[in-house]
Amino acid sequence: MDRSNGQISLQGQSNEITGFVGSVIFQNEETGYKVIEVESADGLDFFTAFGTMPDVEIGEKIEATGRWRNHSTYGEQFEIQEYTRSLPEDKDSMERYLGSGVIKGVGAVLAHRIIEKFGDDTFHILESQPERLAEVRGISAAKAVEIGEQFIDKAASREALVYLQSLGLSPAMALRIFQAFGSKTIDVVRTNPYLLAERVKGIGFQTADEIAQKSGLSPDSPGRLRGAIRFVLSEAAGEGHTYLPEEALTERLFHLIGIEGELIDNALAQADMTGLIVQTQSAGENRIYLNSYYKAESVSAARLMSLAAEQATGKREAWRKLIREAEKAKDIELSEKQRVAVLTALENGVTVITGGPGTGKTTLLTILLDVMDALKMEYLLASPTGRAAKRMTQATGREAQTIHRLLEIQSGLEGDSARQVFARNEENPLETQAVIVDEVSMVDINLLSHLLKAMVPGMRLVLLGDKDQLPSVGAGNVLGDIIRSEVIPVVKLTEIYRQSGESEIVLNAHLINEGKMPDLSSKDGDFFFMSRLQAESVLETLIPVVKTRFPKFAGVDPISEIQVLSPMKKGPLGVASLNQRLQAALNEPMRWKKELVVGQTTYRVGDKVLQTKNNYELEWRVLNKYDHVLDQGKGVFNGDTGRIKAIEEGHVVVVFDGNREVSYEYSDLSQLELAYAMTIHKSQGTECPVVVIPLLDGPGVLFTRNLLYTAVTRAKNYCIIIGSADTVRRMVENDRHEIRYTSLDDCLKKSAEENRLLKELLSES
Repeated sequence: MDRSNGQISLQGQSNEITGFVGSVIFQNEETGYKVIEVESADGLDFFTAFGTMPDVEIGEKIEATGRWRNHSTYGEQFEIQEYTRSLPEDKDSMERYLGSGVIKGVGAVLAHRIIEKFGDDTFHILESQPERLAEVRGISAAKAVEIGEQFIDKAASREALVYLQSLGLSPAMALRIFQAFGSKTIDVVRTNPYLLAERVKGIGFQTADEIAQKSGLSPDSPGRLRGAIRFVLSEAAGEGHTYLPEEALTERLFHLIGIEGELIDNALAQADMTGLIVQTQSAGENRIYLNSYYKAESVSAARLMSLAAEQATGKREAWRKLIREAEKAKDIELSEKQRVAVLTALENGVTVITGGPGTGKTTLLTILLDVMDALKMEYLLASPTGRAAKRMTQATGREAQTIHRLLEIQSGLEGDSARQVFARNEENPLETQAVIVDEVSMVDINLLSHLLKAMVPGMRLVLLGDKDQLPSVGAGNVLGDIIRSEVIPVVKLTEIYRQSGESEIVLNAHLINEGKMPDLSSKDGDFFFMSRLQAESVLETLIPVVKTRFPKFAGVDPISEIQVLSPMKKGPLGVASLNQRLQAALNEPMRWKKELVVGQTTYRVGDKVLQTKNNYELEWRVLNKYDHVLDQGKGVFNGDTGRIKAIEEGHVVVVFDGNREVSYEYSDLSQLELAYAMTIHKSQGTECPVVVIPLLDGPGVLFTRNLLYTAVTRAKNYCIIIGSADTVRRMVENDRHEIRYTSLDDCLKKSAEENRLLKELLSES
């Protein structure tokens, strides 16, 4: 282990320790991570240990294996990897345990009296005859019972955690399970462990199934079948589907658990009756949804149609005059299609404006906002990500927020799993007249549903986006389905205006989108192609392009203003390999840079990192130069990028959006990955001054036209492709689209038809 450069390494020689827990220096009650002071078994030495050990308490004896490491500030510490703990057996250790505060109402003085009275039998008395504690001066009969109950609860917790860890579960996971089920933990795990997958964050079907097998449960038990149905539909949602056709669902279930036929039919009927799933018939297929996704789509459709029903007619001439005045003030001349887009947004309750790069969405949005200002109309601007919101703010000169922040996200629990809870909802709607959302292709059905819950009829909703971008990471195909439904006004922009049509990035993006080969011959524009036919030669070109050539050519920072985008995660040109190479080149180790090695990843001060999942609990702060808090809140979201500011004892500080500081416990670092390179899917909604794309051969299911289109359109000033022209050609010709089972379009059509029939009925009456 290198002790000379401030490195904190989780690698080293294994060792064993034995001792008593003297104090808890730090603890995270949610994760079970603790830093403790341990007194050696011979009482001659004290040392610090850390790790995930949720059930370890002051006064207990601990035997652990792990690794010694040296911290530049805190000296030698022991990282605990595996451990066993036991109650103290001698009187002095018992007294220390009871007096540590582990039992509420018992301090050092009272602990001494209890031990003095009962000696070695103390713990036996606490567990089986707690009423006898009333024999001790200062303990009433009621307090004696209360102390006994606490001791028994501790024993039950200890028994449950030991039992869970005997099943191969980590201490942190065992703690989560116990927090979810309490004293019923062992009974639940033995009788229906599939409830763990429903109620406990981080436990999936496979883990629950392994526990069930160890518990001897039948392979066709109702709990297993219900758990499998829930798991398959949840996995499908992770792939973007809001439902599965019954045939696809049963096929996946068979591959998962090897069961089919009548048992599955009965399980589906039972899941339907209990509200886990919803089944509908449409287009000749039986569609099976998780209840939450069915509600999200159907309720979103009804609310969209309710907003769309409100129209402001008869004011076009007045609006046209305001548009002309705004154009004149900005020295802008809109096309007739752009003016139609502005008028449509002013007239209708819901409007979709879609177009590719350079088609003038931002320009017409600026004019729309100027007109709204002239009409003294209140509006709110939002985007799905912090980066997209920041770009919207810069483009319009008005403040934009993430949708999560607009809706005032709060933390909430569903079982033991964090879920989205917003202060703005049906009971507390947004206070505005219009909501304008950019980058709608990134909005999933759950986020749309929450936004619509916070809106009331009479408000306008304007949705802007590029229908040819990759769909959202989350379930649903919001923008595509709304356009496909043909019941919401849609304005499609096709003419290119950006940079007077001179941007090769824009021109090539549109060529790609039309199925035509981009121009790869330019040597002095904003779109460059470098032919390389081997992975190593791609890398030998890419590293200096990112590190020195383009920073010198374009005057950009290689870390914050250049983004490498890869179609793949694995392979020599995949994100994992690229990040290692780029980290070594752009943020090489220095004696003064602290590091933290976790598994195969080294995190270093200055690294560019990416948040890989929504975390509604993480707190962020904005500080001034004197470290005074200017703003604070909760929530870091999938796709947010930041830089590591500091690596400190027990946590890592990351700065997002240039000013939002977030502190990660070591145990939370699995949510972060290096971001010098990222997948094209992860880059949705971003825009970077310089984008570099390595392209060699890859699977046809992945190397598609709209993946290439999405990558190219992430570039603001320069786009560089390094690789094979044949690969570019194959991607352009591969118009394969990701199949998503979604039904917002059908729900919209159904809701529109119901509204039409209702109007007819009311008119006849």
